[in-house]
Amino acid sequence: MADYQNPPVEDPSASTQMFRAFVDEPQPKPATAVSESSRTGVITVGVIVALAIIAAVVYLAVK
Repeated sequence: MADYQNPPVEDPSASTQMFRAFVDEPQPKPATAVSESSRTGVITVGVIVALAIIAAVVYLAVK
């Protein structure tokens, strides 16, 4: 049977070691220009497709 009256004793140095490991962790590299250019390309294609759809709707409405 478990003894729920006495909580486990925590080691305060373990928390400090875990914090230091977290702080000393190397930071990820920032995004490169390749991902930005591909995002820009996708946005550009999306805008062109949206304009083509709007133009087609306006053409059909006027016709």
